[in-house]
Amino acid sequence: MNSVEEAPGLLLSERIRIALADEITAGSLVPGATLDEQQIGDRFGASRTPVREAIRQLSAVGLVEMRPRRGAVVSGFTTQRIIDMFEMSAEIEAMCVRLAAYRMNPMERSRLAQLHEDSLAMVEAGDLDAYDRLNWSFHQVIYEGTHNAFIAEQAMALRDRMAAFRRTQLRETGRPVRSRAEHGDVVAAIMRGDGEEAARCMRAHMFNASIALERFTAKREELGGG
Repeated sequence: MNSVEEAPGLLLSERIRIALADEITAGSLVPGATLDEQQIGDRFGASRTPVREAIRQLSAVGLVEMRPRRGAVVSGFTTQRIIDMFEMSAEIEAMCVRLAAYRMNPMERSRLAQLHEDSLAMVEAGDLDAYDRLNWSFHQVIYEGTHNAFIAEQAMALRDRMAAFRRTQLRETGRPVRSRAEHGDVVAAIMRGDGEEAARCMRAHMFNASIALERFTAKREELGGG
């Protein structure tokens, strides 16, 4: 599985942000922990500028708080808060895919189907980073397929805020395989123009992601003795 810290094609600040976000959502960086810019810079061979940009982005989505005299500190978040976020995301994603099933043009449907086909090699190779990036594109094509700019904007804003959690759930054993199968159900419903079925499949997909995240974090805590 590729390391985010060595992933090609990403800005250094983006690699730092993803790596820290993974550690926060997986529980390796616990709530209240201070993010030392110098230590992070040394770890990634980076100057303060990309480190600060990464921390700024983490703060923007609520994973980090900026506190007087302490600097950047990992935010606390409860299991219920995460479940609530996934519940809201499930409803917005379901609304998007229902509209997309009715409104997507043939080129957009073809693009979605191609992305789904391309994801097979990534899942078989166990390339989580590549699948995560493709997964982002898959959902974005659906947002754009609503042909409603405001809905797409809101969906992308929520996805940005939840990106780290949605990435971490893919680390549960076997989750990428199941995620791809769920995508297949969504694509099939869209191709039939069945918006209600597409919405049902997408809602289930998001709730399954939430459950996978809960299981993954619970196992990490158990292994860590937390």
